[in-house]
Amino acid sequence: MRDWFHQTIVETGHVPLFCFFVVVVISFGLVRLAVRLIRMHARRRQGAQKPHGLHIHHMVYGVVLMVGAGVAGYTVPDRLVAAESAAAAVFGIGTALVLDEFALILHLQDVYWSQAGRASIEAVFVALAVTAMLLFGLRPDLGLERALRHGVTGGWSPVVAVAASALVLVSVVFVVVTLLKGKIWTGLLGLFVPAVAVLAVVGAVRLARPHSPWARWRYHGAAQEKMVRAQRREREYQRMPLVRLGIRLQNLVGGRPNE
Repeated sequence: MRDWFHQTIVETGHVPLFCFFVVVVISFGLVRLAVRLIRMHARRRQGAQKPHGLHIHHMVYGVVLMVGAGVAGYTVPDRLVAAESAAAAVFGIGTALVLDEFALILHLQDVYWSQAGRASIEAVFVALAVTAMLLFGLRPDLGLERALRHGVTGGWSPVVAVAASALVLVSVVFVVVTLLKGKIWTGLLGLFVPAVAVLAVVGAVRLARPHSPWARWRYHGAAQEKMVRAQRREREYQRMPLVRLGIRLQNLVGGRPNE
């Protein structure tokens, strides 16, 4: 285990990123535990500051911590791993506080315990998944860097280089459309694992999820029938065993929504 940690984390310079990852997990777990205890009335709400009747959400503290840690990270001299790790840890605390109320920021209303509040749990899971992939050396790579490098150095003929670059840009478009259609995990797989980038093509062509930005922008008026189909498909999707397992995991971590 020690050898694995040294080779995978220390030698690659990922110690600050590892600290960020661990602190986000711990901080988010503690925040959710606290709010769930409050929700169950297991203890009296204490420390909730309401100056002049204003409730300060914990994402405000998160923003302050993220700004402070971000500035500190820029002022730390190079190669001071301990200082960089400390800044990353503080940034992780702020990230957990902000992402825990991501749905509130997205909807501009308190949807913490509603079904729409599930977006906060999904945002945390996505952030942790991306961080984990970066820790293990995966990078967003659809072949653009390789295409440009070979095109510039002359390794490929100009026609091949242009064709390869165009293909990569089309793949990027498919990934972006897939993400906008609410298929986050499909888009991430297509972004980080070029071998399965075809998933992004499928996700971009098929109907968007009903709560996605794409559906809100395009599935209205003459296209209202697409929204109906998307909602019907979403109900079928929610009944899939793997999806139901994911929902139970979300409920375990974040508590059941009110609706």
